[in-house]
Amino acid sequence: MQAPGFGPRQYLICLKGIMVREGLRFVNQRERFISSLVRPLVWLLIFAAGFRQVLGVSIIPPYKTYVLYEVYITPGLCGMILLFSGMQSSLSMVYDREMGNMRTLLVSPFPRWYLLVSKLFAGVTVSIAQVYVFLLVAYFFDIRMSARGYLFALPALFLAGLMLCALGMFLSSVIKQLENFSGVMNFVIFPMYFASPALYPLWRIQQSSPLLYKICQLNPFTYAVELIRFALYEQIDWLSLAVVVGCTVLFLAGAIIAYDPARGLITRKQDTGGNA
Repeated sequence: MQAPGFGPRQYLICLKGIMVREGLRFVNQRERFISSLVRPLVWLLIFAAGFRQVLGVSIIPPYKTYVLYEVYITPGLCGMILLFSGMQSSLSMVYDREMGNMRTLLVSPFPRWYLLVSKLFAGVTVSIAQVYVFLLVAYFFDIRMSARGYLFALPALFLAGLMLCALGMFLSSVIKQLENFSGVMNFVIFPMYFASPALYPLWRIQQSSPLLYKICQLNPFTYAVELIRFALYEQIDWLSLAVVVGCTVLFLAGAIIAYDPARGLITRKQDTGGNA
């Protein structure tokens, strides 16, 4: 349903404004861009070099031959960028909420779901740009995919980014104060990342800990990493695709409901006397 008097052009202007604002914020925060590259590059160039001879990777789909360990963890590091960027985007929403910018955005005449989805698209766009810069740097260290693989990975990165940004958006709706954000993130980012095939194959996890293997199977980030991994080799993991799409819908619906003025964020503020 469109807002009264608003047509497609006005909706596009609104989307453009939100995306430009998110892009300018990212450009002005250079340390955010640098940290988004340093983190995965440290894992790629230092961690992978140290564990290359220890953690062997057998021939498993989508690989048709043995691969170096740093090649194996590259999709997981792409997922790391999307995960941290999604949570960083949710951090900005908590900050905007405390500073009043979010309230200004949400009282606009556009539908609330459209504003949240636009914010989501803006965050995902920034995340994907960071991923491709990382892949460009990795290219010069002989970690190379086919040209079609880089292109084929774009939809997978977009879907994975949507899911992780939607999760971050939902978390931002339940975090009352900026000071509590870092503690909550430690219970979300690191468990999601390490309980996944980002750094080691699932069959190795199953051999060492059947319980951890089951946890990995319940972790949505597992399927985001596998979706990216298969896409980089021009393949589709249909199970991962279904899980990522389903979780995206679930997280986004939760965020929209949480930011609903009748049931979510505004109600909590009123109940706590505006100290949320």
